[in-house]
Amino acid sequence: MENKETGKPHKRRVRYKGTHPTKYNEKYKELNPEKYADTVEKVMSKGSTPVGMHISIMVREILDFLQIQPGQKGLDCTLGYGGHTMEMMKCLEKKGHMYALDVDPIESAKTKERLKRQGYGEEILTIINENFANIDLVAKEHGPFDFMMADLGVSSMQIDNPERGFSYKTEGPLDLRLNPEKGISAAERLSDISQEELQGMLMENADEPYALEISKAVVGEIKKGRKIDTTTKLREVIEEALCFVPEKERKETVKKTCQRTFQALRIDVNSEYEVLYQLLEKIPDALASGGRVAILTFHSGEDRLVKKSFKRLLREGIYQEVSSDVIRPSSEECFRNPRARSTKMRWAVKA
Repeated sequence: MENKETGKPHKRRVRYKGTHPTKYNEKYKELNPEKYADTVEKVMSKGSTPVGMHISIMVREILDFLQIQPGQKGLDCTLGYGGHTMEMMKCLEKKGHMYALDVDPIESAKTKERLKRQGYGEEILTIINENFANIDLVAKEHGPFDFMMADLGVSSMQIDNPERGFSYKTEGPLDLRLNPEKGISAAERLSDISQEELQGMLMENADEPYALEISKAVVGEIKKGRKIDTTTKLREVIEEALCFVPEKERKETVKKTCQRTFQALRIDVNSEYEVLYQLLEKIPDALASGGRVAILTFHSGEDRLVKKSFKRLLREGIYQEVSSDVIRPSSEECFRNPRARSTKMRWAVKA
């Protein structure tokens, strides 16, 4: 059968293989939530995140704190899938303006089109491809802001796409860059790293208890001329390095060590601690007097930085109030979205 417009043979779309496709590109229904809403709802009802989507975390808690009023000006430092951004724009009621940053040119372009289709165009939303470490430049042109937020987690769209190399569960290039157009990949980072440096990275960025064993195994492979340039190769090296773990504990130990190792590498190649430190230092100057900021963190290293910064700036009189303790997602939210379990929220109000 020919396509009348192109004259080329009509090609049927690849259908699901069986009832539960496992490969990213086969899940065309989940990748088209507007067209297959029932499928997406079924996946979410089971406590899973549909591929290509990201479920925003702690939306109610963030909005309760920010107290957004129509006519205000806000900044989302981490646009991602746009869920938080959209909920904040709803509070503006078509008055005021929302700005959003994202270093990922691939996902931010998709989000811009998605939000535009939902009625949030340039008259209410300005998306800027910029690292949040540079909010001083953004604030100089567009600020100061009445409210701000930053979700420091990696978006599910990035984790699920094997081409981005964020997950040990699927085969893909060992990349891990939030912006694949800048910097070096995780594979390149490992190619000339020393055992001591890798061990320190695993301990500092992920509190990895097997940092010594993993670092020796990885560097040993590379010295033998064996490249570790895919997610699968790194996972296999970790599995081999942990072969001494009792068999009944090994599967879970390997899983958690893979998660921590990939986390440590991602933090390193994206300089996440360095850019977070710059963000925290620059937030006060980007906020209007009385302005509010909420930050979501996902591991202890991030949370420590946020906690120390907020408390120090409170003592210095720059903030008038900060959260006395972390706020966590409800048990109901964690059931609906297991990726929310490690989330911690802290907030501050500028003097």
